[in-house]
Amino acid sequence: MSDLDLNGQAWRVPPSQYAAGRPARWAIGAPRSRYLRMRDGCRLALDVYLPETCEASGTEAPPARVPVIAVMTPYYRRFAVTAPGAEPSPNIAIYRDFFVPRGYALVVLDVRGSGASFGRRDAFRSPMERGDYLELADWIAAQPWCNGAIGATGISYLGAASCFLGSTGHPAVKAIAPLFAVSDTYSDHVFPGGVMCKTVTAHYDDLIRALDQDRRDELAQYPYFADPRYAGPAPVDDDPDGLLVQEAIDEHRDSFLLRDMAPEMAFREEGMLYDPALHSGACSPYWYLHEVAGKVAVYSVSGWYDGSAFVHGSVSRFMTLQGPHDRLLLGPWDHGARTNGSPWRTAGHSAPDFPILSEVLRFFDEHLAGIETGLQAEQAVHYFCTHAEEWRDAAQWPPAARPTDWYLQPGRLSPVATPEPEEVELQTRFSVSSGRHSRFERLAAQAIVDYYQDWPGHEAEMLSFVSDPLPQALELGGHVLLELTLQCSEGDGALFAYLSEEQADGTLVYINEGCLKLSHRATAPAPTHYRTAWPFRDYARRNVRAMDPTVAETVQIAMLPIGWRLAAGSRLRLSLSGADGEHFQQVPHGRPPRYRLQLGGVQGCRLRLPIVAGA
Repeated sequence: MSDLDLNGQAWRVPPSQYAAGRPARWAIGAPRSRYLRMRDGCRLALDVYLPETCEASGTEAPPARVPVIAVMTPYYRRFAVTAPGAEPSPNIAIYRDFFVPRGYALVVLDVRGSGASFGRRDAFRSPMERGDYLELADWIAAQPWCNGAIGATGISYLGAASCFLGSTGHPAVKAIAPLFAVSDTYSDHVFPGGVMCKTVTAHYDDLIRALDQDRRDELAQYPYFADPRYAGPAPVDDDPDGLLVQEAIDEHRDSFLLRDMAPEMAFREEGMLYDPALHSGACSPYWYLHEVAGKVAVYSVSGWYDGSAFVHGSVSRFMTLQGPHDRLLLGPWDHGARTNGSPWRTAGHSAPDFPILSEVLRFFDEHLAGIETGLQAEQAVHYFCTHAEEWRDAAQWPPAARPTDWYLQPGRLSPVATPEPEEVELQTRFSVSSGRHSRFERLAAQAIVDYYQDWPGHEAEMLSFVSDPLPQALELGGHVLLELTLQCSEGDGALFAYLSEEQADGTLVYINEGCLKLSHRATAPAPTHYRTAWPFRDYARRNVRAMDPTVAETVQIAMLPIGWRLAAGSRLRLSLSGADGEHFQQVPHGRPPRYRLQLGGVQGCRLRLPIVAGA
């Protein structure tokens, strides 16, 4: 099956139909590049692409003043290339080739400390970048080709950067579309559930260092940047010999390393000793959402297989803003929608069919170009229901669903509770993992195509609870919550929970997951500036508590959001592990905990399922 927008009748005007009425009309002008000097003297490199008359088609000239889309990237606005045929902007081409021919100017910036820009990066998404983006908006708005309306978009870091731009308060910034982007650097990315993700802290560092310091031999191991014709960041027009680029790269050598800095950010919003204002919150879009609400329209896009807990970021951003022009799109995609992760996708066809940029075009046309698009007649939320292979629409997130408790019994998962208490044990093995084809590999820029193809072998090493065959299809829409009453043999531990669909023929298919570091088990009401549909945790040092091995406690583990339809005859399987050794730190180091889970009775472990009625 396909993720095409026509599956499910969720739109009045599907994105593909809208785009058909907005064909490419203009040519893409050659990039004009320059340095823009910041308030502290740092020079940042940027490219400008403008629509031009396409002589071959005989179309009229584009308007003299057009809306502008800004993209801020740490992955090179453009490569220098040594031979024809190489795409110089592999990170940018999709925006350039789609939006410019449809009447938008595109401005692409190498963020401070990257590409051809000068400066050093002092954090992952430094707060200094917000100031840079305000000055960028000032410069764009003053250009004779700008119609006074600025938007921003991009995937991952670029999407979060668009949120930073949206929070600057610049009056020309009207709309942003963060794609597959975190809202909270701490819990969406580096410390999901409070557990440090090694994939981020180690492997991402290697990629960024290879880019920032122009280490081409190291960069060649990443498929997205492996073209041998790439020759480092492209210089600006006034640097034909590339001498300034080399000076900039030399400054990059003093940039921070995430693997060194992350342990010092083990608690959310706790400032660095040398600079209390520098903390995970200040490096995160959510910290500034109050500057966005009611001023800038926001379209958040993510996928069920998006890296780490990025999908939580899109959901929380949407729930927090709650504006009449804010929207949410959740598909069956991995990080950046390079792959449709559904196991039921069309055989031999891994690329998504859904036209994400067509949906973003309609959004920008509405808010930047002043075109009546009919967008406001559409529901605010659209999400894909995997296995049903259909799109759903909803007025809000989570969609309307009936929370239903299923209960853990020894080896079983049942909608019926048992009155007699029992216990089962889970012994942590730090070698257990979720495999090398998971959502986390994309965070290391690995080109995964078939997600969780090795899942059954890894799941077999976990403690599992399996339902009876379902008498009829069961559709889930929203957030599954796992509630465990347990004792832990150590003062701390981490638990990783996974849901799978065991099909009637025995095939085991990964659905989603959640994790928690037990010392962060305390919950609190979600504040107005950070709304969630799952138990809120502040991950603050003051609320950390060690586990008492002699005392049983009830903890809640939030699973990542999902739209999924289990087939009649399938079984729902819950699997637990005390480790994901491939992707996360040991908790505690070198002391694998033993857990005693209490089943049955009043305090028995349970799974709360968001069941969509009548689906």
